[in-house]
Amino acid sequence: MKLLRFGESGLEKPGLELAENTRIDVSAFGEDFNEKFFATNGVERLEKWLEENKESCAVIKSDARLGPPIARPSKVVCVGLNYAKHAEESGMGIPKQPVIFFKATTSIIGPNDNIMLPKGSEKSDWEVELAVVIGKKTSYVPKEEAMDYVAGYMLHNDVSERAFQLEMEGQWVKGKSCDTFAPLGPYLVTKSEIANPHNLDLWLHLNGQQLQYSNTSDFIFDIPDVVSYISQFMTLLPGDVISTGTPSGVGLGMNPPRYLKAGDVVELGIEGLGISRQEVIPFQRNS
Repeated sequence: MKLLRFGESGLEKPGLELAENTRIDVSAFGEDFNEKFFATNGVERLEKWLEENKESCAVIKSDARLGPPIARPSKVVCVGLNYAKHAEESGMGIPKQPVIFFKATTSIIGPNDNIMLPKGSEKSDWEVELAVVIGKKTSYVPKEEAMDYVAGYMLHNDVSERAFQLEMEGQWVKGKSCDTFAPLGPYLVTKSEIANPHNLDLWLHLNGQQLQYSNTSDFIFDIPDVVSYISQFMTLLPGDVISTGTPSGVGLGMNPPRYLKAGDVVELGIEGLGISRQEVIPFQRNS
């Protein structure tokens, strides 16, 4: 299934995109796509509910805003430098174990919402990434069992302010957590619909120019690796997001470097997970 959420920011309702690309409102199911939903076999229960109630579900208007496909998760954990060429363009060596950092959940927005440059930003960058959504609570999970804890996958633009991330003392989280720096979606695609998440094309265009193009087969650490590794240090809860890293082609790696500016348009996609589009706007104090 393709789970989505639609409506005004903060007031999103649950929906689905069907095989024929029709989007339907499943509010009558009575649950949002949150931690409780995933923890209680929500995907399976929704599938059964849909068998009897599909015909009574209203069609979502084509111009409806899409929100993040899941309600605010407990955490967003990211893997850095997970493609060899990206590590090279960033001037860093190939990591011997996954590099992990957090994004604040307040950075999450819908797939087509605006990216707002933070106050003082001069080096905000783009990063197309495959995001993994956890389906069951786990800790210390063996690699061989890790995929059993995956609910599905989403498209993620891991927007990053490089000066905050790399030129200030401290952790990367400062450059990753600005408001609007985590567009997710358009939908969460459940695990059963993606035959091989380790063979998906992913791409990103800036103002119509292709800057990133790769395939998840180029991961340094695959999904079982990163789920298992992260679970050694923290409990993963249903609905948690793990973003698996970006390929080469980011602005930081260009000569000279190139960064986002107000008026830019970013479009990105992953095979089977849809396309998102964000316009870049200047900092707005009251946004």
